Amino acid sequence: MDVLILGGAGQVGTELRALAWPAGTGVHAPSRSELDITDAGAVAGALDARAYGAVINTAAYTAVDKAESEIAEAWRLNALAPAILAAESARRSIPLVQVSTDYVFAGTKAGPYRTDDPIAPRSVYGASKAGGELAVRTGNPRHAIVRTAWVVSPHRGNFVKTMLRLAGERDKLTVVDDQHGCPTSAGDLAAALMTIALRLAADEAAPTGTFHCVNSGATTWCGFARAIVAGSARRGGRTIPVEGIPTASYPTPAQRPANSVLATDGLTAAFGIAPRPWEAALDDILDRLVGPVSAETSR
Repeated sequence: MDVLILGGAGQVGTELRALAWPAGTGVHAPSRSELDITDAGAVAGALDARAYGAVINTAAYTAVDKAESEIAEAWRLNALAPAILAAESARRSIPLVQVSTDYVFAGTKAGPYRTDDPIAPRSVYGASKAGGELAVRTGNPRHAIVRTAWVVSPHRGNFVKTMLRLAGERDKLTVVDDQHGCPTSAGDLAAALMTIALRLAADEAAPTGTFHCVNSGATTWCGFARAIVAGSARRGGRTIPVEGIPTASYPTPAQRPANSVLATDGLTAAFGIAPRPWEAALDDILDRLVGPVSAETSR
């Protein structure tokens, strides 16, 4: 069986390509220059090139603040492209796994968001991703929309790498402490996406619909930053204070949800995937970026 991965150069796509897929599974991840997923003809040609068992779309416009001024581009990549992928994959009876985001929610709920909670995005990015969700739901009945949040990894630019860099340059960090969410390892998310895609490819009665996949537990951006700095210090890095500030003190073009904690019980019930704590996932990422905790620094 062949699997088509879109967005293979991103954090999640990189981890998907690195996974140990079952023997006999051909993993194909064309670059953006090789396949324009906003071109219906190009997508049709790519899907006809091989007998794909599943398509996983991790490609997206993810510059959240820039999207406020590049509205058309955000919608082109986050809504038009999924619409094309859904239509073309459905014509060939290929299941589609679409990655979405916590930004589809307003962030005003007191507890964790469930998959059936109403969406109310407050940014262009969130709205465009919501548009992509709708396109997939209506375009291909054999779909899995997987919402995630706060994705980090050893690859490309992300919050962990930024905090490590700033901790090496500054004597104090100030980080927003009133936005709550679930840090998520790109590697753990990729493993879940593989499980879902393989199940959909092998079983026409496999669960479909919308699921949440984040590492378990929740924190704030400030709490996350403190854990990163502390984890780096255990590996020989600098110890510096991390001060919490309100969102109002760090204005951005795009409005962020104050609460984007996601409930993952539906993912566990449907696919048997029980996400591990975000702290354990962070330790693995720091091991790869900074190095393992030595016997001396762990004392």
